[in-house]
Amino acid sequence: MDPNALERARAVWTFRGQRRPAFAHVPGTGQESVWDYPRPPLYVRDARLIEIHAGTRCLARSNVSIRVLETGSPPTVYLPTDAFDASLLRPSPRRTRCEWKGEAHYWHVQGSDGLIRDALWSYPDAGDEAAVIAGWLAAYPARLHCVIAGETVRAQAGGYYGGWITTEIVGPFKGEPGTGQW
Repeated sequence: MDPNALERARAVWTFRGQRRPAFAHVPGTGQESVWDYPRPPLYVRDARLIEIHAGTRCLARSNVSIRVLETGSPPTVYLPTDAFDASLLRPSPRRTRCEWKGEAHYWHVQGSDGLIRDALWSYPDAGDEAAVIAGWLAAYPARLHCVIAGETVRAQAGGYYGGWITTEIVGPFKGEPGTGQW
């Protein structure tokens, strides 16, 4: 990849977590504002129980996860591959690129009601700070039923991002209309 293209992509972002913009919601006690998260993202280990279901099938369960915290976006949660029922995973040809994490690879999931396309992704060759999630899998809560510490996760708007919205997270969140360069 052209190194100048990467720097141009990174330069586009207006907000980088140095200060909370006026339109951001103020977090209450026990809450986090996505506008206090940095860019590039922060990688934080979390020991709360994570459960991911594909219909009635348990796809993953783990007390080991990493929350990726990036300005303007709800946390994306990554689990180690051994937390997943590998018999339900099917490789997908889809690839995307993140300016911080590199090339993402996707997986379809065989759920109880059929194949769920591009429901998981990972960065097999993530480097720099992102190396802690290299090979770990993240799930789209819009496609799978995701639960963190007993709370059902709400999906981030827009379909592209895979942030996990819970009552502890306040926005507004990128992915909603008009948020393209947040």
